[in-house]
Amino acid sequence: MNYEEIMLRAISEAEKYKYTAKPNPVVGAILLKNEEIISEGYHKNYGKNHAEINAIINANRQKNKKFNDFSELTLICTLEPCSHIGKTGSCAHAIVKTGIKKVIIGSIDPNPKVSGKGIQILKENNVQVDVGIHKDLVAKQNKFFFYRHINNKPYITVKIASSLDGKSHYENHERVFVTGDKARLDVQLLRAKYDAILTGTNTLLNDNPRMNARVNFPVNQPEKILMSTSFSFGANTSEMPFFEGKRVTHFQHNDIDCVIPIMLENDKCSILIEAGPKLTNAFLKTNYVDELIIYKSQKKLGKTGISWFKEDNAVENYGFKLESSYKIGTDLKEIYKKDEEK
Repeated sequence: MNYEEIMLRAISEAEKYKYTAKPNPVVGAILLKNEEIISEGYHKNYGKNHAEINAIINANRQKNKKFNDFSELTLICTLEPCSHIGKTGSCAHAIVKTGIKKVIIGSIDPNPKVSGKGIQILKENNVQVDVGIHKDLVAKQNKFFFYRHINNKPYITVKIASSLDGKSHYENHERVFVTGDKARLDVQLLRAKYDAILTGTNTLLNDNPRMNARVNFPVNQPEKILMSTSFSFGANTSEMPFFEGKRVTHFQHNDIDCVIPIMLENDKCSILIEAGPKLTNAFLKTNYVDELIIYKSQKKLGKTGISWFKEDNAVENYGFKLESSYKIGTDLKEIYKKDEEK
């Protein structure tokens, strides 16, 4: 049996739900009898059935048609079945209950609540377990989830839109679109990937943003985070687009060291920072930021523009190095990653 091919199928099909399963990982599960696929299941929505449960439910529809007993089947799942009871029940116990006798797992779950415990439950109940097929692909597919549990902090990306001369906006706060339509559309796709978007007072009041992912596919919208010592909720708050839809977490302080652990407790695996120069630089001065994305236009704002950085080579000074750069319309998208050698 070529389990590698089946695992690749499970990984590929699970990818379809990366925007609706977050902040949970995407997971695929396939039940086989010999070389025939009996059923498939995927973790489609956060808080709903996990992939293994969906595969079992779908297989039950084929019972006494394509197979007689679950002991005849082999389960292929991309990530270790969960052992704990959270928003859903324990998948490992559910698998044991069916009578399945063989489970092929892509990767061990990095979550300490699960890691190895799901496998232990299976083995203690005489289930044969093999682990490691395409484990690197599973980890890559669930980059933010793995990062959170391995590093005990969310993956944090700072995104800025910069003029050619390194400016953010005009000093009089006149509304200006620094980048073009295609770059702004790319930002919507970027937002859709993250569990939360964080901003500050100046961006909220000057830009009056929505800070959501405006895309043409289903997405679990990112939570909104406001860091502000001066903003207070008033009668006009409900009319501001930022406060529509997803709830807003408001930190009435500028203590970044306090924000990160709270987001970790709230199951956030990734945070996108979209703020003005002051808050952006405050984050970049910490060791929390993993990635910096700059959308750079060909437009100049001139002497009345407010600079993103005080020094020309500030990005490098903050310990980032350019990983990739490519054109989006008339603009340039530059992706910087933390330089681990520094």
